[in-house]
Parts: sequence; C-alpha cells; structure tokens
Amino acid sequence: MSAWIDRIVREFPSDLSRFWIACDPDLVLLDTHVLQALRERGFELLSFEDSIAFRAEYEDRFRSAWDHGLSAPADAVILHLASNGSDQLPWDYQRQARFVRLGLADIFQKLSYPALRDVGPDHYERLFEAHQAHATQVLGDAATKDFILTHVFKMAPVLIDDETAFWRELLRLHLRGEVLPASLADRIAATLKAKPSFAQLPVKRLFEDRAYALRAIQGSWRNYLTIAGASLAEMKRETSSVEDQFVIPFDHPDIRMGIDTLFLEGALTPVQCASLPTDFPTWARVGIAKDFSGQAQFVAENATNVAESLPSVDASHRDWFALARRLGELLHQYFGLPADLADAVAQDVRQAQDAADDRLQDWLRRHFADLPSLAAANGPVMLHHVPRYLTYRRGKGCARQALLLFDGLSIDQWCQLRRRLTERMSTIEIEEGACFAWLPSLTSVSRQTVFSGLKPREFASSIDTTSKEPSLWAKFWQGAGLRKNEIAYQKGIKRRDQLPAIEQLVADPAIKVAGIVVDMVDEIVHGATLGKRGIASQIENWCDTGFVEQLIELLINQGFEIHLTSDHGNVDAVGIGRLNQGVLSELRGERVRIYRSDDLAASVPEDLETVRFDLPGLPTDFLPVYPKGRGAFTGAGDQIVAHGGMSVEELIVPFIRISSKSLNDEK
Repeated sequence: MSAWIDRIVREFPSDLSRFWIACDPDLVLLDTHVLQALRERGFELLSFEDSIAFRAEYEDRFRSAWDHGLSAPADAVILHLASNGSDQLPWDYQRQARFVRLGLADIFQKLSYPALRDVGPDHYERLFEAHQAHATQVLGDAATKDFILTHVFKMAPVLIDDETAFWRELLRLHLRGEVLPASLADRIAATLKAKPSFAQLPVKRLFEDRAYALRAIQGSWRNYLTIAGASLAEMKRETSSVEDQFVIPFDHPDIRMGIDTLFLEGALTPVQCASLPTDFPTWARVGIAKDFSGQAQFVAENATNVAESLPSVDASHRDWFALARRLGELLHQYFGLPADLADAVAQDVRQAQDAADDRLQDWLRRHFADLPSLAAANGPVMLHHVPRYLTYRRGKGCARQALLLFDGLSIDQWCQLRRRLTERMSTIEIEEGACFAWLPSLTSVSRQTVFSGLKPREFASSIDTTSKEPSLWAKFWQGAGLRKNEIAYQKGIKRRDQLPAIEQLVADPAIKVAGIVVDMVDEIVHGATLGKRGIASQIENWCDTGFVEQLIELLINQGFEIHLTSDHGNVDAVGIGRLNQGVLSELRGERVRIYRSDDLAASVPEDLETVRFDLPGLPTDFLPVYPKGRGAFTGAGDQIVAHGGMSVEELIVPFIRISSKSLNDEK
C-alpha cells in the first residue's frame, strides 16, 4: 500500500461504524487506487446526488440486510458528499453515521490551496509522494504551481529555453492524453512570455486544449511535407491561421517519437501525397497516406505493438481509453483493406483483439465497480456521467447542448465517420475521447443510462425497454433547472429526409438541450451478413449520402455544442451453441443472457463455456451470463456481428466533442 492510500484509508477504521458520511469537496476519495483499497477493506462508496435514489439503494441493499443479520454487498457504506457540509442530508442519516472531513488543505499543508484545487484526483497520489519527499517549506501560489508542474506533470517551465524543448514538452503531455489545468497553463505562459521565441505562441491554449494543439500540429505537418519536397495530392483546405503559423522541428529525434505515436493512434491524419523526393526521410512516411500494401504492413506492425503494450491490471481507465482508440484506428485501417491483404494480416489483428479483451476482463474485475463513482468534470468515465458533464459544459458558457447518440457505434466505426467529417467539414473542431458503456452492453441497459444519468439499478422497471427514454431525459434536465419546453428528444433518425424535422425542432430558440438517437449503425449491424468488414462498407455508403455532416452542420448553425457518443460497440463473434431454456432467461442477446435468480443463472449447461460478472449498479435480480471470449449464444460455428459482452470493442465507446473552429478561435 502506498503512503497516499494509507493516509486516506486510515480515516475509515473498519471496526468503528457501518455507515460513514465523507464530506469531500476536493474529491480526494475519487482516486481509483483509493476506491480499490476501500473496496478491498469491505467499504462501498455511494455518491449522494439524489436523496430518494440514495435512500432506496442504501435501505434496500445494505441497511435491511444488516438489520436482519444477513450478508450485505459490503461491510460498510461511505456516503460521499462533494461538499463541506451535510445539511442537505436527512437527519436520520446524520444521526446514524460517523463523519469524516477530507480536504487538500489539510493533507498538503505546505502547498497553496488555491493552486491545488485544479489538479484533480487522478494526480493526488503522485503529488502526495512529492509533497512528502520534496516539500521542505511552505510554498506560495506561484511556487506551488511550479512544484505541481515539476513533480506531477514532469515539466519545468524554466528549462523550456527553445522551440524544440517547447514542442517536446507539449507532445509528451498530449501523448499521455492529458491537458494542463487552466491555472497551470497560465503559469507556463507567464514564465515563457518574456522569451522572444515564444512571444507569438498561444502557449496557454496549446497546453490546455488538446484539440487545438493537434489541429496546429496537423497544419504544421502539411507545411513540413511541402518544405521537405513532397507534392501534396490533397487540395489546400480552408484553414484558420492557427494551422499555418507554427514551425515545428519535426526532424528532431525528441519530436519524431511523439509524432509517430500520434499518427499510430489516429490523433493525426496521414496526408495524401502525389509524389515524394528520393531522399524523403523514412521516419516521416508514418504521416503519409499509404497504398493498400503499405496499409497492410501498418496494420500488422501496429497489431503487434498493441498486443505488446497493453495496460496493466492496475492501470488507469484513461490508459484503457487510449488503448481502445488505438485499437479502433487499427481496425478501421484493417477493415478498409482488400480481402486478400486483410486475410494476410487477420491473425495478427485477432491476436491483438484477444490479448486486449483478456487483459480488459482482468482489469474489469478489479476496477469496474469503482468507475460509476469517479468524477466527470473532465469528461465522463461512464455513460451515466454524460448528462452531468453536459450540465458542467452549460455552466462553462456552452448554453445549447446537443447529444448525438449513434446506437451501436464502435470506435473503429467512429474512425470512419471522423475521416469523412475531416475531409468534408474544414470548419469544425473535433475533440476525441472515450468512456465505458454499462455491462451488459445492451441497448436497453446502456442507452438508458445516457439519457437518464442513472445507474441501471435506478431504472429497474424499464431496464428491458427504451420507451422511457424521453421522460427520463426530461426528468434529468428538469432536475437541473430547465423547463419542459427547453428540452428536446428524438429517436429513429437515420436518413437525410428526416433532417428538416430535426432542424425545425432545434431552431426553436427555447430549446437548450437536444437528445437525438441515430439508429442507422445499429440497423446495419443487426442485418449484417458479411461481418464487420461488410458493415464498414455499408457505413461508407451511408456516409456518401451526406447525412452525418448535414446533421452536424445544422446543429452547429443553430449554436449547439455537439457531443457524440454510443451506447455500445459491436464485435465479430462465433456461435458456441444455442441456449434452449424457454422462459428461464428473460432478456436474450447473442453475447449475453439475463436471469432473475442465481439458481436460474446456474442452469446454463456446463458444456457451454460461460462467465458470470455481477455488478453493484445492476438490479439485484438482473444477472448476466456471458459466453467466454468472442463466443455467441447461436448455432455452433455461426459467424455473426453482435453486442452485449465485455470486449474492448463493445464496452469502450467514443465520446466526442464537435464545435465550430471559428468560435473556438475567438476564445
């Protein structure tokens, strides 16, 4: 156990109380390693956001069992408050509970509290270790920011003395999928502004806005290729000045490594070139769009790299998001190959998929139960965080929010859409992320979490249908302070001829939030006969209609910030045999079966290789059984595309912000 975990866990002696209230305004407890340590000691943390929902869960799952001398899901419960006070709690809870108050000012006594507030729980452990080892005296605000930059983000502004050092540090940051909090980005900008070589650089925004930084690097890469003698095949697109104003020393070895990885992950887009000079550097070919032969080689090499660099079982969820995006880009490239070249690299791809799925399942057993409690201010970790994240964005000034849920869209299929959008829409900015769907990754379970902001347990009565989505969406936003006439919801959208109705809906100036379900991908998946390769071809045909970019364009024109996500992905699966159990399983899918009791779940024939994975966020009588690996409950040997299971492609879905470049450049 690390010193940081010990410091927090010792606040909760397991023999003192079954019910705790933690006042935690700085979200100290929402560190994945702390949550895991508490869970291992018999504690379950429940966030307090709604008194009725909390009471139902606490009374049903825990207190009732304790009062009757029965076993509960945990030995003790921590009611987590993201505030200093507990006045909003019912009196009976305050009377029963043992209180703990946690705050950064008490834990990091030698650091300035205002400078600490932006750091975030993901970095507390590293900061605590540095505080113990290196904080020898009380530091002021500026010194604390330098301390955090040095020891948490491994960045020393005073040592950034030339452009190579600047771009190296920027790339290192964005390669980790991180951005600097605004206060720390301000500190770097203040330190560098006196140096002439940085006077014209928008230092702050480059460090705090990943989408902006990647756009700048992409534009600079095109300029670099031209200077290096490449003849670009693509037309010069209309760009903002930011894309052309930087000269990045791509030839420097420190810069090369970062650029290489960004292209492999799909964060940067290879450029189409008509010709290259004979002395064109070999390393730079990673950023050149390849012919099919080169693409096949790329797929094989990247598949090997993916299999050899999987996150550990103690990795952060952010590491899995990065892996999922990299695997998605790999599969996008793979499904775009001609059949003969695809067959030649199919084994490499399958090995990468199997290795990733096996490692993910090991990780899920240790960490998935903690994900629902994590903070969502920097982006949702799970789908039920999405509405709360949109409220955060509204509080930051983005008053009109549109949520596009592409039912069944996996990350590799998002890569298809992204390529088409970047080719056709030069005026938008795309910021890519990911989040976890709920298990089982079925539409009726996972999609409802998006529109309700609830865990599946909290909508148990409608868990097998999506008919309640409009009312759940409206209820969430009315609880957030909006009126009914300011909330829009529409599903079943898939064709261009439906866009005028959507435009009429969102043109109403009263509408502040719009939830729109795009069903086409899920429809293609359920009708697929040629596997995911065939699905990729059908999605390409759908994109040719112009539906996606026109939908996005009309929302942008109406002043909406757009967030695009999915309720689950999909995988190529192979049948392991049918379950002929009549009505024993109430909810059926090829990749999961749901049972209402342990006895029924245990009735699955032993000759079928299956696995149980029960989660605290599900109703107590909702017990999923999954086939092992990429199996499916269909005829043995059947080749299908399905969803519902625990693979990377099904469970980690895209979460994308799309906005207008012109508006962002005015910031």
